[in-house]
Amino acid sequence: MTFFETLADRIAETNSVVSVGLDPDPSRLPDFASDSDLPRWAFNRRIIDVTHEHAACYKPNAAFYEDADGWRALRETVAYAEGKGVPVLLDAKRADIGNTTRRYAEALGWADAITVNPYMGRDSLQPFLDREEKGVFVLCRTSNPGGEDLQGLELASGEPLYERVAALADVWNAHGNVGLVVGATAPTELAELREIVPEIPFLVPGVGAQGGDAKAAVDHGLADHPDVNINVGLVNSSRGIIFAGEASSAPDDEATYFGAAGDAAKRLKKRLNRHR
Repeated sequence: MTFFETLADRIAETNSVVSVGLDPDPSRLPDFASDSDLPRWAFNRRIIDVTHEHAACYKPNAAFYEDADGWRALRETVAYAEGKGVPVLLDAKRADIGNTTRRYAEALGWADAITVNPYMGRDSLQPFLDREEKGVFVLCRTSNPGGEDLQGLELASGEPLYERVAALADVWNAHGNVGLVVGATAPTELAELREIVPEIPFLVPGVGAQGGDAKAAVDHGLADHPDVNINVGLVNSSRGIIFAGEASSAPDDEATYFGAAGDAAKRLKKRLNRHR
């Protein structure tokens, strides 16, 4: 099955388009996770246990794993999530040329999808695009304030750069495995991009700690993908779910701490489903 077929099945099974970002910042891990040999893995395992019934996907960000123990924790996390039946999207934002990008693409041997950076053009993405069964999410209009610095620049044609990226992604989508990353903090751009690429699913970050527009994320983030019989797309929250326990009534109690993460995932699912 292709990634988007797998994702469509998962969305239907869970009635959810929630992507849970697994970004275990070591400085924020509770003591009862830090006591483990692999604290990030111990933390992620508990988060997966309490959120998997509400998660359409997990999205670990590679930045939180780029050391020897981190890579071990990431591999364990991916295997555990997939054992729960949840696909994994590696948020790595990779791309390069030649042998380098082919090496980067090997990460798709053990993840179901990946985010990539289009700045270097098609040849830098081709090894990812050639993995027909894997999802490839191209950065387009990101949720950070500085995204406008380059993404909003007007080209000679009169279109902003992010619209050109979307149009190119449509061309690159020969295998039906391309998605776009479009932030919930840019609802106007979300709507514009959906008109340009009606069949490409979006990964929409920014509805949690960044305060993005949940309605716009659902209205415009989900696509009527031609290969599946359900609208597909993902709306991501990371810190707003995995660290919800910090604000719980008893943050030093393990069950209460992780229970808050499960509750946060459930609330986000319900919030998004009101707009589906």
